Amino acid sequence: MLELDFSLAFDAATDAEFFAALPSKPAVCLVELNDSNAEPLLIRTQDLRRRLQRLLGPPDPTSKRLNLRALARGVRYRPVGSTFEQSLTYYQHAKKLFPQRYRDLLRMRPPAVLKVSLRNAYPRCYVTRHISVDSSGTPTAGSYYGPFPSRGAALAFANRALDFFKMRRCQIKIRRDPTFPGCLYSEMKMCLAPCFAGCSKEEYDAEVERFVKFLESSGESLRATFESERERASADLDFERAATLHKKVEKLDEVLRGRPDLARRIQALDAVILQRGAGDQVVAAYRVEGGRLCEPFFLPFGEIASQPRSAEQIFRNYLDPADDSVGATQLPNGSRNASPNGAEQPGTLRVIEHQLPLAKGELSEHLWLVARWFYSNPRTGEIFFHAKNDWPYRRILRACSRLLAPPEPPKEPSAN
Repeated sequence: MLELDFSLAFDAATDAEFFAALPSKPAVCLVELNDSNAEPLLIRTQDLRRRLQRLLGPPDPTSKRLNLRALARGVRYRPVGSTFEQSLTYYQHAKKLFPQRYRDLLRMRPPAVLKVSLRNAYPRCYVTRHISVDSSGTPTAGSYYGPFPSRGAALAFANRALDFFKMRRCQIKIRRDPTFPGCLYSEMKMCLAPCFAGCSKEEYDAEVERFVKFLESSGESLRATFESERERASADLDFERAATLHKKVEKLDEVLRGRPDLARRIQALDAVILQRGAGDQVVAAYRVEGGRLCEPFFLPFGEIASQPRSAEQIFRNYLDPADDSVGATQLPNGSRNASPNGAEQPGTLRVIEHQLPLAKGELSEHLWLVARWFYSNPRTGEIFFHAKNDWPYRRILRACSRLLAPPEPPKEPSAN
């Protein structure tokens, strides 16, 4: 958990010293009140000193702005280096302090995902914001794919992807009645029509399996099928069929280009998010494993620059739990991760142990945090996905250099 590491007692008689001790930086802050039964105030701000001067400074009798000068006894806060760290910190503490209403405080809405409900005798693909999980927090009752920026984006991708398959799109109960007239998709031969027994149960299950593999492989399974059939048709001198299959490959590429990089099988959503840390020359890494956020760690490049250990090896210790170097990997001088003013940061440079089971709804909450950052505009930081059984460590290190590079000065307007 990202703790509120710093604390200051508040006394209205010495408020000048209190405000001078506060950083003028983005932070998450908890204002504690004199009455132990009173509910504390949890805030997030881009300038902690200025915000608390408004909140705890001398009240303006002509203003209706909230003022806690006569009620506050102190504050606990955490400076943050990025909006993602601020959102995650605020989420964790809001959930701990206000378990009944933290979703309203964050204006949280689960992201849109695609679901293929395998419990249905004749499954279909549809958009949902609810992910069913078992006691260990693992998604159940179907295959989930996402998250998408909106329900409309998820529906548009599903409709275009389903054009390559013959799964049903209707919501009716399948009775396999030969007298049933069928729907428009069955008339256009775009559905196997289980509603009027147009196919066997085995044939429909095989089509569903093809679609699930399409989602799980991000379209690569279907692309491989089309390409192998195209090569076979070319070898058989059936150039007309080869041209048709080539157009299908091009259409598939167009559909996949409209798929966000974040959208993939939820259980296989394995990535690392890199952000600027609050300290000097510090990079924060947030591992996403199966759609769930793991405990982050903070890598101070300024401290390890003169050490024999490489930054790549430190990232390997964090991202590869099966590595032989499992165990605590200390920072230089045997210290843990520390912020610039000496407070201990919440992530050590060691392999994060297996995550505890998530409570009901937490998977959707973690996906919301990740999707909210990923689809934000502008988006700060970078993300890298685990692919082909390895991480792109060189690209991760180059991204760290970009994050730590000083911002470019604004260009002066030309004389013309």
